[in-house]
Amino acid sequence: MKQRPTPGMGTSSVWAGEEKSLIQNATQVPVVHSVSFGYKDVDQWLDVALGKQKGHIYGRNTNPTVEVFENKICRLEKGQAATSASTGMGIISSILFGLLKPGQRVVSVKDTYGGTNKIFTEFLPRIHVETVLCDTTDHEAIETEIEKGCDLVYLETPTNPTIKILDLARLARAGKKAGGVVVVDNTFATPINQSPLALGADLVLHSATKFLGGHADALGGVVCGREDLVKQVYHYREINGATLDPMSAYLLLRGMKTLALRIERQNQNALQIARFLESHPKIEKVFYPGLSSHPGHEIAKKQMKGFGGMLSFTLKQDSFKAVGQVLAHLTYAHCAANLGSVETIAGPPATTSHVECTREERKAMGIPESLIRYSTGIEDVEDLIGDLDLALSTLG
Repeated sequence: MKQRPTPGMGTSSVWAGEEKSLIQNATQVPVVHSVSFGYKDVDQWLDVALGKQKGHIYGRNTNPTVEVFENKICRLEKGQAATSASTGMGIISSILFGLLKPGQRVVSVKDTYGGTNKIFTEFLPRIHVETVLCDTTDHEAIETEIEKGCDLVYLETPTNPTIKILDLARLARAGKKAGGVVVVDNTFATPINQSPLALGADLVLHSATKFLGGHADALGGVVCGREDLVKQVYHYREINGATLDPMSAYLLLRGMKTLALRIERQNQNALQIARFLESHPKIEKVFYPGLSSHPGHEIAKKQMKGFGGMLSFTLKQDSFKAVGQVLAHLTYAHCAANLGSVETIAGPPATTSHVECTREERKAMGIPESLIRYSTGIEDVEDLIGDLDLALSTLG
């Protein structure tokens, strides 16, 4: 009998992790709302409670529907284990507070998501964890800081919202050499476009609310990678209670069935839109790794299968008022604080990725007030380009 070949990403997006969960001839994963799970045999109950036997006890800890979601992303990212949380920031917080302790040192970059940056600058110092935030594009400076001593390296690529690119293999090697745990936020790229674990990361995380779910109707976060590290993150999350709701897990699972198709379309759309904007007279600069003019283009070609659906751009008319004018005239874009959906979404960092930060803090991170973050949807690209052209024409 022939051996079945390893399934591709499209097939895995549809089928992975679901095989053992289907019951009573159902073709879809059931939503299990039960808070508790009963056992007549107290010895079996104890074995499940101690992790000696598979099973579920209490919904704050684990849930059958949530487990399927975790298994699916684990298969897509090719990790050893996975655990989830109620939001992307829930999983990021669980990773950082679950793995770090007073006296340790984190090396990261200035261009992380605003909420992540707040943990680095405001919350970790409270528990005496040193955080060093390097210039995102200066790989030598990042390596130098890692060599000084590092317990955890936290990377995000492409970055939010300036779409900068980090060389994951290079920085993962540096992190491993220093004995640090290497964590990568893969939200923007998704496992369809980038595989951080294969590039040397220990853990890879996603705000599942974004591209994984893809329909802006469910919050969630997930991390996968080394089993020993995932267990530590899970322990923190189960005690602190940021549990992923089973209905949200179901919606995320349903969204992930079309993940490969959506990402393929969004990759194509974003590249065409970036090329259009780069030649537009009202645009100062376009940030998209698929453009040969992007400083991280060569690295992106090396480590990404596609360049993603996220781009950003700055206006020549350098004012927040001009940003508002363009956004107000977009028809095929929600002006909202989200990304990764089937619908195009646009907005400034001041109201989206870095709403928690002051104008001065955004300036220090190199985020212009004239920047628009643009999450490309799956609409017809001609309509999106025409929409942008019309909105930009309203500028003086």
